[in-house]
Amino acid sequence: MVMLETPRLVLRRWCADDVVHMSAVNADPEVMRWIGDGSVRDEPQTRRGIEAMEREWDRQGLGLFAVEIRSTGELAGFTGLSVPDFLPELLPAVEVGWRPGRAHWGQGLATEAAAAAVRFGFEDCGVDRIVSIAQLGNGASERIMTKLGMHPVRETVDPS
Repeated sequence: MVMLETPRLVLRRWCADDVVHMSAVNADPEVMRWIGDGSVRDEPQTRRGIEAMEREWDRQGLGLFAVEIRSTGELAGFTGLSVPDFLPELLPAVEVGWRPGRAHWGQGLATEAAAAAVRFGFEDCGVDRIVSIAQLGNGASERIMTKLGMHPVRETVDPS
């Protein structure tokens, strides 16, 4: 089973206990503001999302990791890689994405986690192109992309 470690984080596959904690992240309107239409997600929706993430791991050999704080074991959110099927004009490509809970904003954790996921994609999965997608105005994600060495290629208001 794939697990990555950074100085402050553990990136790992999902377990049943993560549903409740990720549900709290997904229920926060500020966290979800830039995700799709901004709708929050409840526990059943979060469970289905985690199940889909795990199926992607099985199908693609890559996916979205649960991100855990090493010092406390707390689930901070997710980061990882996925195939952006919803934007066929970008394919073939792999997307790096992240969703930290608000308690973990502003600490560099999303950048640290995403950088580990990007390294994993290039070094372990043999991916040759990684993109990231953020809605216009999502300055926090744009800053993370810049720290990862990415640059804007295209603009959109709703990536779907």
